[in-house]
Amino acid sequence: MSRKPELKGRAARLARLFPSGPRQAARTPFVLLVVLLLGGGLIGLLVLNSALSEGSFQMTDLQKDTKNLTDEEQALQRDIDSYSAPDALQRRARELGMIPGGDPAFLDPDGTVKGVPSAASLRSSQGAVVRPPEAVTLSQTIASPAPTPAPVSPSSAPAGVSPVQSAVPAPAAAAPTTPGR
Repeated sequence: MSRKPELKGRAARLARLFPSGPRQAARTPFVLLVVLLLGGGLIGLLVLNSALSEGSFQMTDLQKDTKNLTDEEQALQRDIDSYSAPDALQRRARELGMIPGGDPAFLDPDGTVKGVPSAASLRSSQGAVVRPPEAVTLSQTIASPAPTPAPVSPSSAPAGVSPVQSAVPAPAAAAPTTPGR
């Protein structure tokens, strides 16, 4: 075994400032710090994992809701399309007692009237045919007004037409107007 030499004076005072012999550092604080860091990291990972799985469940629920709402929207759109089909509109209009209108007349910006207007009639509702409008000038329409039907007696009403409907005269064609006047 080796002995340390004895120091005197100034060297002895300096030697006291430095640690003498094999001294161990305190391990308890270091071990405690490492355990706390590892435990904090594991708890942080656990909280992060739980938040991610909760978000995943919420996303799955929202995707289900979106799919259900999309299906409902498509079903409602199919209903709208079926109700707005021309044959469905015509059927519902007949159920309400409506009849197709007569031939329309169109007024061009230059004052010419296209087509000859006619009143709606019950007989035209059976086989209504739309005719293209014909070009007619304003002076021709005023010179030759549409003929008014003669009053019909209730006994000479056509089959399927009530005497009240046949006794009402058709409205006379309105005088054409020009836009802006």
